[in-house]
Amino acid sequence: MSGRRPATAHDARAAYDARAAYDAHETSDSYDSYDVLVLGEVLVEIHAGTALHDAADGTPARISYSGDALNAAAAAAAAGARTALLAVVGDDELSVPLLRRAAELGVDVSHVRRAPQPNGAYLLSADTDGDRAFVYWRTRSAGSTLAPRHIASWREPLTRCRALITSGITGALSPSSRDAVLAAAHLVHGAGGHVTYDPNFRSRLTGRAEARELLARIAPLTGLLKTSCPADARALVDTSDPRTAAARFRALGARTVAVTSGADRLLLDDGTAAAYHPVPVNPAPVDATGAGDCFTGTTTARLALGDRLADAVAYGAAAASLSVSGRGGTGRVPAFTETAALAAAHRMATGS
Repeated sequence: MSGRRPATAHDARAAYDARAAYDAHETSDSYDSYDVLVLGEVLVEIHAGTALHDAADGTPARISYSGDALNAAAAAAAAGARTALLAVVGDDELSVPLLRRAAELGVDVSHVRRAPQPNGAYLLSADTDGDRAFVYWRTRSAGSTLAPRHIASWREPLTRCRALITSGITGALSPSSRDAVLAAAHLVHGAGGHVTYDPNFRSRLTGRAEARELLARIAPLTGLLKTSCPADARALVDTSDPRTAAARFRALGARTVAVTSGADRLLLDDGTAAAYHPVPVNPAPVDATGAGDCFTGTTTARLALGDRLADAVAYGAAAASLSVSGRGGTGRVPAFTETAALAAAHRMATGS
């Protein structure tokens, strides 16, 4: 006799909702234009209640949904942009709450595809400095099956969107994912759209040579390259100096480079000047996970909506500061009214 419980009405509804999210693209006659599209992998986030090296049998943990793509998409949506996620999700039971969470955050999931693999996941512990190690379960995940054929199926929204956000993490998932990142960037750039790229180097996902190769190919297509120093800069352009890093990323072809170097330092190099911009500091940080993604999503959204670069960056910095009050990548996604208020108050306080 099977030990499986009988299906309930709730199960049926959940399955229907998930299927509707997966297949909405098949029933749509045409694509609407988006302000921001985000290409990448959504992850199941397992947040340990202690430092990972202290995790023992019985350590409590919290499940949520994150990944740099979802974090950035949630921030873009909160900043007022019409935002859609371009991703491949799995066929396991977590796909339903995963997509539901993305939709709750204001992200359109109607273009999401699925694959007969499990969703990727990662384990982390709370961190206030943004300097932490992740334990990943991404090998042969659904997200890693992202390929140029998916980009071809998304050609219309990609060529009509105002901006695309993608990352080195997405490009590191598999050879086909790397090809997909480049194909999407070429489509958006070729259609006159803006491309934001975050190298987001993760040594557990890719080697330095592979990350540098992808960077060299995508940098000339980017309107904004957001990076970190020293982490990304040391691995990818051999420096721990933010100004030198910005110059080297621009030399690769990036039009504008934003370099984060700690919680209170942001260097912006737009080709005419390289200057530090004031960043509001959160006085009671809980977890810095996803703060960089929040900056990227907010800044890109505001650029897509027509804000000046300096204003968009100020909003991005304010949103990132607010985001560290939450636990996990999407634990705190500030509303734009709150972001704008903090940016304005910080501008007055600093006279910038």
